[in-house]
Amino acid sequence: MVKKFKISDFHKRIISKKTLFKALTYIDKNPDLETPILLIDREKLIQNVKSMGNLIPNSRVFYAVKANSDIELLKILKNMGVGFEIASSGELDLLKKLKVPPDKIITSNPVKSPDFIQSLYKYGVKYFVFDSISEIEKLEKWAPGCFGYVRITVPNEGSEWPLSKKFGVELDMAFNLIKRANELKIISPVGVTFHVGSQCLNPYNWYIAIDKAKRLFDMCFDAGIKMKILNIGGGYPISYTKIAPNIREIEEKISSYLAEKFNDHIEIFIEPGRAIVGDAGIMVSKIIGTAKRDHENWIYLDVGIFNGLMEAIGGIKYLYIFEQTNPLKEKHNKESFFDRYKKWTIAGPSCDSMDVIEKNVYIDADPKSGQLVLIPSAGAYTLSYASEFNGFPIPKIEIL
Repeated sequence: MVKKFKISDFHKRIISKKTLFKALTYIDKNPDLETPILLIDREKLIQNVKSMGNLIPNSRVFYAVKANSDIELLKILKNMGVGFEIASSGELDLLKKLKVPPDKIITSNPVKSPDFIQSLYKYGVKYFVFDSISEIEKLEKWAPGCFGYVRITVPNEGSEWPLSKKFGVELDMAFNLIKRANELKIISPVGVTFHVGSQCLNPYNWYIAIDKAKRLFDMCFDAGIKMKILNIGGGYPISYTKIAPNIREIEEKISSYLAEKFNDHIEIFIEPGRAIVGDAGIMVSKIIGTAKRDHENWIYLDVGIFNGLMEAIGGIKYLYIFEQTNPLKEKHNKESFFDRYKKWTIAGPSCDSMDVIEKNVYIDADPKSGQLVLIPSAGAYTLSYASEFNGFPIPKIEIL
């Protein structure tokens, strides 16, 4: 039996029609589909990769492996010539299995274990980030001759997942760290990096960050230290419940900012994760129960905070497309919003009260146990965060 879903015109604006069609076709061809499962549209993935960096001169793309580290997905990216940004020995081991060349790997983790530094150095990776004296001392000991770039703090306002508190330093400290590295003659300071925050919906953040980086470049130039790399990190947004600027719109602004501040002699590193894989993925879940508690309507899915939707606790909101086993009758035109829609709390399957995905979700549907639910834009930071807490399975992944 062909399954029917309540798909609106807005859903089609959030997610590619082709991606949605592929997911629906896969579901129809697999009537005994085991959920939860993450479906990745290969074509959309490739399209995102091809779009990345096109408008930014002298740019290199390094996919942030933390966004989704599925080995088959990484293989596709490797075959397209994409580089990789990693933060751990575990991620390095994945790339070693794929025989990714060391010149295609960078690490932008400012605090690395000695074992990780040694593994990278032994493999031939040359680019390392630092933002403290302690990290410089570790690089001096375990990665002599490496190229270093310092991480500076920049505004993260307007980003749905801020990253500005844990890492980075202000300009004076950054300059002192670069001078220290330069004086050692063992680490070659070559650049600056920043991160405007994940899912950044405020393009002005890049302008402020690029302006701040340029000031540091000038400070170094005046001190006789020539910098040649600017790593602008990630942060490109995707559409979840509202339309986000696309890759082209973001890069037009970034390119304009760079042209205003820098000449063509610097190299630009970009570290996208979410923008490459996020909107290529649709999570397929199943309703395992509904309830009414204290006048609240509850839906329980077989995927939740712990086994796939961890970003919901940080503010990421998803769309939900419900299967219609008994399509509702057409509503009368004069019916109010509150007559047509009911308000629900959506929760995951575990016995932990923290496992609540979202509250106050208005749904024009009649959810029942056993129905499927599609969650668009779920390709990034779902599987990589997931655990088998309470014995519930991590979603499988299928690349279509």
